[in-house]
Amino acid sequence: MADVLNILTVDVEEYFQVSNFEKAISRAEWDSFASRIALPIQKLLEMFASRQVKATFFVLGWVAQRQPRLIREIHLAGHQIGSHSTWHRLVYEQSPEEFRRDLRESIAILSDITGSAVTAYRAPSFSITEKSLWAFEILAEEGIRYDASVFPIYHDRYGLPKAPVIPFQIRTQAGPIWEVPASVARISALNIPVAGGGYFRLYPYWLTRALCQKIQREGRPVLAYIHPWELDPDQPRIPRLRWSARFRHYVNLTKTEHKLSRLLEDFHWNTLEAGVNHWIARHPEPTMLSPCLSPAE
Repeated sequence: MADVLNILTVDVEEYFQVSNFEKAISRAEWDSFASRIALPIQKLLEMFASRQVKATFFVLGWVAQRQPRLIREIHLAGHQIGSHSTWHRLVYEQSPEEFRRDLRESIAILSDITGSAVTAYRAPSFSITEKSLWAFEILAEEGIRYDASVFPIYHDRYGLPKAPVIPFQIRTQAGPIWEVPASVARISALNIPVAGGGYFRLYPYWLTRALCQKIQREGRPVLAYIHPWELDPDQPRIPRLRWSARFRHYVNLTKTEHKLSRLLEDFHWNTLEAGVNHWIARHPEPTMLSPCLSPAE
């Protein structure tokens, strides 16, 4: 649809760094695991290049420090590089001071590698919630202009179910931030998550496609997200996991690549920045909220 530009995002993190594994793997153990991220990243870059797709890669600072050539390759391929934090800590489990330090470190690492400003951010596990709305002021103060950390659903780890489902602007004292929430399809009074992570792997592709088409018919862009480890079905299995964590991480890993290939063929995709600019051109009077997500004065 000409009036909608969908947004494709990649959360660049190793399989052992996900929030589902925090109780089984400490951050002090991360360096003891062999990296597996290069091959799935190369696969994603090839898939995107073959379809002339650009995406926003939200990169973990810890990964970038150890894989600078890989991050530089992503950047040189024309994709947008954003921050996914340094240590993949949930925002609401940090103090504002800790969050700022972590954000600054990630931005410094990424800008040094790419030679470009870092203006996009995604919180680990969409962890800007009612408990951490203070993060928007800090993001703006540190130069972030595009955020994709809000998920308008109910969930045990994340979610802002009353947040807008369209791109909207957050007014802060340090300047505005554009927020593009993760996509949901409105079914009656429910927000159904679409096109990312375990939802993407769990749903049959025909359902994902139908829900994305519904979102587009409503004039909203689809924001999809993928993790490199979701294209790595042979990754080592982590023991000592709760059944819910095991299910969320491993369900349908063997089907991700085929589903993603179809998603790339069936819809047009671009970066977070390009998607916001496309939205602005068609909505010159955006929805504006304060950092507490109430109407801005």
